Amino acid sequence: MIDLRRLHVLRAVAHYGTVTAAARALHFTTSAASQQIRQLSRELGVELLEPQGRGVRLTPAARGLLAHADAIRTRWEQAEHDLRADDGELAGVLRVSGFPVAVSELLAPMAARMRDNHPRLSVQIREAGLPEAFDLLFEGETDLAVVEVTPHNPPRGDVRFEQEPLMDDPFDLVVPDGHELAGRECVDLAEAALEPWIAPVADSPCRPHVVSACAAAGFTPDVVHHALDWNVAAHLVAHGLGVALIPRLARLPPHLELTRVRCAGDPHRKFLTCVRAGGTVRPAVAAALAQVRELAAASVGGSMASAGSQ
Repeated sequence: MIDLRRLHVLRAVAHYGTVTAAARALHFTTSAASQQIRQLSRELGVELLEPQGRGVRLTPAARGLLAHADAIRTRWEQAEHDLRADDGELAGVLRVSGFPVAVSELLAPMAARMRDNHPRLSVQIREAGLPEAFDLLFEGETDLAVVEVTPHNPPRGDVRFEQEPLMDDPFDLVVPDGHELAGRECVDLAEAALEPWIAPVADSPCRPHVVSACAAAGFTPDVVHHALDWNVAAHLVAHGLGVALIPRLARLPPHLELTRVRCAGDPHRKFLTCVRAGGTVRPAVAAALAQVRELAAASVGGSMASAGSQ
């Protein structure tokens, strides 16, 4: 009989990339995590890790074993649901996570609706970016996450997660009131090629979108200021310090003297919903997903109407 606790350590090594990182996530010492994998290897009679440079990598046998482990985790989700099913009323705790815009525009209103419609269900929200959101799902600390698409996300075919497209969030060019582009309904970004730019910090998921949109327009932006928060970027724009590409769902302070202008070519970022494989069998997760999708559809329509109002 395979010790499922040891199998979980091996899954963590595959997810986090190293024994040390897996041990840290599981609150083990590195030596204790290594010992768990060695014991599992002895029980099965196969090598599970092999040297690679200064680290280790999973053997083909380990990867084959993990395919079964992921299937076991999915069946366990189903078993827990079956055991806890009662009168059909949603109850218990539902844990959700997302980056700031997703929380404010989607998850917070979803939680309010679920509270009103299902008083026995408690929705707990946690603000989390990437890669933390996927780590929380893997660790069982969250049940539903709304994430941005980035090159660092797990592949859509990763069998541990169910990732589904949710919505596109367009980027608008944000300029100070009175700027020569402020009165336009739509602008080609090339017209802002000589402007000083305000861009997200280097490790922001939105930084590549801004750089790619400008590259598609034929120029590299002269980034003078860097901002972590969209409100900070908006204040810099309002003071005439540059222009910025800001997602339409980022609600900016209404008192600022700035204008959003739609961009030719439709630069945008994509949102996904993500649950653990098998997670949608839980009625609470399915109900929350339905609410999030409804809110996303409404947000896209509403943001289109208000794009030029700020």
